[in-house]
Amino acid sequence: MLYGVGLGPGDPELLTIKAVNILKESVKVFVPGEMAADLVRPYVTEEPEYLDFPMIYDKEKLNEIWTENAKKVAEYARKGTVAFCLIGDPNFFSTFTHMKKVMAEVAPDVQTATVPGISSITSCASQMGVAVESSFEVHDGSDIGYMIHLKARKPRDIMNKFKKQGYKEFIFAERLFSDREVIIKDQDKIPEEGNYFSIMYAKK
Repeated sequence: MLYGVGLGPGDPELLTIKAVNILKESVKVFVPGEMAADLVRPYVTEEPEYLDFPMIYDKEKLNEIWTENAKKVAEYARKGTVAFCLIGDPNFFSTFTHMKKVMAEVAPDVQTATVPGISSITSCASQMGVAVESSFEVHDGSDIGYMIHLKARKPRDIMNKFKKQGYKEFIFAERLFSDREVIIKDQDKIPEEGNYFSIMYAKK
C-alpha cells in the first residue's frame, strides 16, 4: 500500500496524527527533498530515502526518471505500508498526483491512498493573521480547470450552473470523514438537497 502523506506547511508539529501513524508503520519512507526529510525525521527510525525529480524539459528523460522512481517505490509497497511524503497536501499542486498516474501504469497492483495535510492555502492565513470570509480564487497562473463549492446546499443547481461554464466532471460529498460520510461520483445520483457540510467538486 502506498500513501501520499501531506506534511503541512513546514512545522513538524503541524503533521496530523494520521500522518504520524502512517510514518511509524511504514516499511519505507520516501521524500522528494531535504525539507520533507527534516519534517519526517522526528517520527521515523530509518533515514527517509530521497527520490530525485529534476526540473528538466526532456520529456523522454523525465518519463524514464518517473518510471524508475515508481518501480522503486512499488517494490516496497508490495511488501507493506509505504509513505511518499510531501510538503503541504498530496492532492494540491503535488508531485504525488503524477506519481499515482505513473504507478497505475507500471505497477497497477499497488494500491494508493492519500493523507491530507495542512496546505499553504489555509496555513498562510494563520501566519498572515488574516481571515477569508467569502469566495476566493487560488491559482498558479495556469487556466482554471477545477471548482470546489463549499456549503453545497443545492448541489444539482450548482452542477447545472458549472456545466454552463464548461465543467464536465462532478463529485458531491457530504459529512466527509464522519461515520455518515457520503461521496457520490455518478452525476445522475447527485441529490437536489445538501447540508451545511456538503461540497461539490467540478472539473473541466
